[in-house]
Order: sequence, then C-alpha cells, then structure tokens
Amino acid sequence: MRSARVARKTNETDITVEIDLDGTGRHDCRTGVGFFDHMLDQLARHSLCDLTVRCDGDLHIDDHHSVEDVGIALGQALAEAVGDKRGIRRYGSCLLPMDEALARAALDLSGRPFLVWKVDFPTQKIGSFDTELVREFFTAFAMNARMTLNVAMLDGDNSHHIAESAFKAVARALREALEVDPRQAGAIPSTKGTL
Repeated sequence: MRSARVARKTNETDITVEIDLDGTGRHDCRTGVGFFDHMLDQLARHSLCDLTVRCDGDLHIDDHHSVEDVGIALGQALAEAVGDKRGIRRYGSCLLPMDEALARAALDLSGRPFLVWKVDFPTQKIGSFDTELVREFFTAFAMNARMTLNVAMLDGDNSHHIAESAFKAVARALREALEVDPRQAGAIPSTKGTL
C-alpha cells in the first residue's frame, strides 16, 4: 500500500494528513481556509491521490501557519507513501491552461529538494487569501516531499486562475511521476541505485 498518515502538532497548528497514492482523487480537506481547501481538492483530484487533511490553526493571526504547515505535513506524507520509489516513473511534467492562465510544472521525485518558482500574481489577495501563500505552500511541500519542483506561469491575468492552474499542473505532473512504470518492475529509477 502506497499510503501514509502524518500528524503534526505545534503551538500554531494541529494537522493530520492522510494520502493514498493509488486512489481515485477522493478529497476531504478542511483547513479553515476556504480557498486553500479548494486548491487542495484540485491537487487530489488531478493527481488521483486520495487526500484527507484536517488543520486546526491559529487563523485569528492569519492563514500563513496553516498553509505552510499543511505543506510540510503533506510533503512528509508523500515522501513516506512513495517509500524507496521502486518502479515509479520519477519525473512528471504538465502544461495546463485555465482560461487565460497557462501554467507549466515539472518535477523530479529525486530526493533532492529544490523549488524554482516563476509565478507572479496581479493582486495580493484572492478574496481574503494572500496570494504569497501559494509559494509558501509549494516551498514547504517540495522541501518535505524531497522533490525538485519547477513551476512557471507562462500567461495569466486573473489571480484565481493563476493559482488554480499552478495547483492543477503540479497535480498532473505528480500523477505522472508517481505512476508505476511497467517496464521498470521494481527497479529504482536512477543509475545510482538509490533515490
């Protein structure tokens, strides 16, 4: 079973994440941050990973701790669920349009965490959600999943469309990278013999 459950509790947040890499995209995400829940739902649906997230955070301060800490816990859960990465494709990429927005995501489940982020938002907020938190989430997610992640926005004028196309593009790239490659039957996808 390629699944994991991670619980993370700090003075700022109390989080539980459950992920099944071989799911159907079922999602039940409740962080108290409506727009972020919507983005997590997109991540699950388009990666075909089943995802349950519960977060009780210090939203009376702002959304930052909740969004970043969910990224940490989700990254840890993904790393645990994928294990030693035997048989996976390892790499994934996606070019994803959403209305006027066009996102490109490419990732490598390399064990070497890195984020390249070339995404600008025309507004500071989407409703009450700070757009800068999109990068904070993906930074925490990539570092804790130990993946190399490159996200670029090639076009876009609407902040909601930009954010959503980024989440969907990463999800589709993740789906590709996590797929079991029938030609690699249990092999580590690296000339080093380990990832």
